[in-house]
Amino acid sequence: MPNPPATRPHPAARPDRSPTALLTVTGGQLVAAPRTAPEDVRRRAAGQRTARRAPTNPYLRLLATPGARAFTAGNLIARLPMGMLGVSAIIMIAGSRGSYALAGAVTATGLAATAVVAPFTARLVDRFGQARIAVPATALAVLGSLALVLCVHYDAPAWTLFAAYAATATTPNTGGMSRARWAHLHRGDPAALHTANSFEQAADELCFMLGPVVAATLCGALFPEAGTLVGAFLLMTGVLVFAAQRTTEPPPTPRNRTAVSPLRSPGMPALLTVFLATGAVFGALEVVSIAHAGGTILALQAAGSCAAGLLYGSLRPARNVHRRLLLCLTAMTALMSLPLLAASSTASLPVLALCLLLAGAATAPTMVTGMTLVQRATPPGQLNEGMTLSVTALLGGVAAGAAGGGWLVEHTGTVSGYAAPTGAAALALTVAAAGAFRRRPE
Repeated sequence: MPNPPATRPHPAARPDRSPTALLTVTGGQLVAAPRTAPEDVRRRAAGQRTARRAPTNPYLRLLATPGARAFTAGNLIARLPMGMLGVSAIIMIAGSRGSYALAGAVTATGLAATAVVAPFTARLVDRFGQARIAVPATALAVLGSLALVLCVHYDAPAWTLFAAYAATATTPNTGGMSRARWAHLHRGDPAALHTANSFEQAADELCFMLGPVVAATLCGALFPEAGTLVGAFLLMTGVLVFAAQRTTEPPPTPRNRTAVSPLRSPGMPALLTVFLATGAVFGALEVVSIAHAGGTILALQAAGSCAAGLLYGSLRPARNVHRRLLLCLTAMTALMSLPLLAASSTASLPVLALCLLLAGAATAPTMVTGMTLVQRATPPGQLNEGMTLSVTALLGGVAAGAAGGGWLVEHTGTVSGYAAPTGAAALALTVAAAGAFRRRPE
């Protein structure tokens, strides 16, 4: 039977022609079909597209975190002067006063002042927030650098150099603040935190590798004060950019009467001892290598550490972080013996350079694993203070290692001096293997 002719519907009975319906005629009936997929279907499809677009590289995924690129850029700008200011001060003071002993004493005083002041600065950062404390603390440090330039330029008494450089001790630990942001953004995600810690360690190595080169180039090509002035400018600029990223800043944690220092956390004293011994590895290796072959060769050790840190961050995080630390320290002890073997068996600088490159391959994984344990041992609201304590221990070890390595070089020669970093690595391994730190829940 033929279908009846379609009649025009009355306006009042006209079907809904909203964008969500599609009208058609089938079997003589007027039907409405949804123009778009249901909400849950569209959500699932969007999620699948997002998953397909997610980068496979762990570092690209890390930097895809909202706000991460902005605070990372500011942090890298602020961190580069960490490798510049000490070298710049030595070049500036030694060139003006003709005394490397005075220049070394001034920078050593600044290092000691930093070891005392930095934990208190970090405690204030945890209590009042990164932006509120880091900016004025950096401003004070920059004023100290500028005062040092003026004292050197106008030939002020020697004691003013010590006072001016000691004022730079208020410089906040930008690396620790950056790690605290990653821990805040990716809390409960061990894989992301592992990648973040590896990225931060590689950034440390890169800045300490490039900083001295930039400082020496500026001081030599322009004028002796150029390295300090540029370093102070970069430090202030980087901290301002970093502090401006308020959306990624961890919330401040006001102190209460029951709060205790991270030093009293189970396992923290032994972890800091491991960092102290590891710092001695760096300090001794630096002094001995400079005395044996010049400072340029040290860039290879930093390059090896940087590359190893990036590779380590792409691996899965360890289930047992304590055991991983023992493995890293064992590898570092073994690889640190290579420069000693090379220096004692051959006078070839390329062979020594290769050994330093290999020796650096274990340092970044060791630091990353150690920092992961520090984060786990530190109470939640005191991350900046806990990580600054580890950096302070590391700097103390650098000073002790430099002194020990220098003594060996002067009394026994540069070849025997390479025994100092090997011995310091073995000491760190012994402390870790002794099980001095009690395990916290994984």
